[in-house]
Amino acid sequence: MTRIKRGYIARKRRTKIRLFTSSFRGAHSRLTRTISQQKIKALVSANRDRDRKKRGFRGLWIHRINAIIGKNKKKQYNRYSNLLYNMYKGQWLLNHKIVAQMGILKGNCLLMIANEIIT
Repeated sequence: MTRIKRGYIARKRRTKIRLFTSSFRGAHSRLTRTISQQKIKALVSANRDRDRKKRGFRGLWIHRINAIIGKNKKKQYNRYSNLLYNMYKGQWLLNHKIVAQMGILKGNCLLMIANEIIT
């Protein structure tokens, strides 16, 4: 019976995983078992942290809008939630990111919109 040489496909699979983990430190980039474990862990972390990043940015936008509203001397809106509720009610379809950017770049513009909503 002739000898069957194998390992080409397995080696190809392992090198593909190694390329993914080549920047990891120590055994996490060298040993096959830990490489596969670290690849799974990295992909899980990436998926989870994408949601965390979205959550963090939304919080940042809310803080910025709140700060701009707090600077207003007339105090039409003392809270962020009141402003956005009235914007939604008046069908001003602006998302949090755009409202925060308007507040930073042109604070008066945001206050003009707030005045327009009241009247």
